[in-house]
Amino acid sequence: MIALSSFRRAAGVLVLSALVLSLPTVVLGEDVAPVAATADPAADAANDPFANSSGELSFEEHTVYTINTLIMFVCAVLVLFMQAGFAMLEMGLNSAKNVINILFKNVMDLSIGVLLFLFLGFGLMYPGEDNWNGLFGFGGSFVSRDLEEVNRDDDGAVLYSSAADFLFQVAFAATAATIVSGAVAGRMRFASYLVYSAFLTGLIYPISGMWKWGEGFLDQMGFQDFAGSVVVHAVGGFAGLAGALVLGPRIGRFVKGRSVPIPGHNIAFAGLGVFILWIGWYGFNPGSQLVYFGAADAEATTFIALTTTIAAAVGAVAAMIVAWSLFSKPDVTMALNGALAGLVGITANCDQVTQVGALIIGGVAGVLVVLGVIALDKLRIDDPVGAFPVHGLCGVWGGLATGILGVNIPEGLDRMGYIGVQALGTVVIASWAFITMLLLFLVLRLLGVLRVSAEDEMAGLDITEHGMHGYPPSLAQDKV
Repeated sequence: MIALSSFRRAAGVLVLSALVLSLPTVVLGEDVAPVAATADPAADAANDPFANSSGELSFEEHTVYTINTLIMFVCAVLVLFMQAGFAMLEMGLNSAKNVINILFKNVMDLSIGVLLFLFLGFGLMYPGEDNWNGLFGFGGSFVSRDLEEVNRDDDGAVLYSSAADFLFQVAFAATAATIVSGAVAGRMRFASYLVYSAFLTGLIYPISGMWKWGEGFLDQMGFQDFAGSVVVHAVGGFAGLAGALVLGPRIGRFVKGRSVPIPGHNIAFAGLGVFILWIGWYGFNPGSQLVYFGAADAEATTFIALTTTIAAAVGAVAAMIVAWSLFSKPDVTMALNGALAGLVGITANCDQVTQVGALIIGGVAGVLVVLGVIALDKLRIDDPVGAFPVHGLCGVWGGLATGILGVNIPEGLDRMGYIGVQALGTVVIASWAFITMLLLFLVLRLLGVLRVSAEDEMAGLDITEHGMHGYPPSLAQDKV
């Protein structure tokens, strides 16, 4: 009897499982995975999701689609992995009493970013022909499936899956948003941060992104930004500057006109975070090649990785040398930010500069980030992780350096014209991000919901905003 009862329970579970697993097919209809291949060629042809009026794809087209799609997917995962790097970097360079708050913000940047980009941002950034004078348009919500016909370029060549494209693009949107997390750390209300994150990923970043990557007016002028020094990093950097200005400095950061550093609680976290970001950048920059099949595209993809690596390395070395000469001691945090500065600077032009050009771009970026940190300190602007010097200042440098050192001068422009277009596009996008985010932060401050109270800030946002400690309370308090 016991065995029979157990058998009946097992059978019931199997039947229930089969019913549950069948629900997606019933509910979603066509939006399900294609039928798997069979041993019958005729049946395979009938079930081929890419069979269309032009006939089935050739073997080479299947191969191109597969390689492009899978490599783009891997690159999207690498860019998503950068969220872990940002979280570790920001946590490490901030107080122990705020680690949960910073981690939570990074999680929500990605999660809210995916949802807002799915419903709104992706359609705003890539409206297709449905746009108004290259300024604004909306191509619809959700991601279309490639069940009837694959994506092709204007020449009819097979590209990649729409799903892989969305995953790659939404990872960029999340990156732009999470840059701000470090700049406003330690004093911003969590709910207000969620409002900011939704606005940036759903509206601000996609609209300016469309101006370049969605065939908007800047793209039509010849503005170049291969992987986002300006479109992604400058947007995040200038949004962070707006937030830091409106919030004001952390308590104890500037006392009687004197700068009082608030050291990060875990430099090991920060260092590991930068290594993760560096690795993730191999999805960011080489992945922006978008197509990888064939000798020419494969060579271009790896050359992009080479220039990216050169700029990061020289950026770290240049920042170390400058900081060492100014402060008499080698500062690891400056070297870490120098590596990121080089990566940001090369992102716009990694496809079109020489190796010597990459050395110059990374070296200048490494110097700029140190000078930028010093300038913010002199101006009493509190940016705990150096988000603006790294992403804002060096993002602008990347946009300008493309015109100065890039070899892909658009048709109809000479070198000075190219530099002028790059300067204009960079100013337009950076100004758009700064002004819109400044207005948003000012509205939140006017409503009295932007900054936590002095008591909550001193106690730490982990306990006051989230009701928990990231570390034992005895280890999570500042000595200020």
